[in-house]
Amino acid sequence: MAQKTVKVTLIKSLIGRLENHKASARGLGLRKIGQTVEVIDTPENRGMINRINYLVKCEG
Repeated sequence: MAQKTVKVTLIKSLIGRLENHKASARGLGLRKIGQTVEVIDTPENRGMINRINYLVKCEG
């Protein structure tokens, strides 16, 4: 069975953000504004997405 994935796009800058929010973005594999990554839909990844929900756009 294929694992479900979520597309996450960084839409705002990480400059001046809290250190743990920057770490969540890095943990998801996001580096540049406009970059999109596909991550596996796990509770851990969902938690990181929820923590930085004001910086990212999530699809799927």
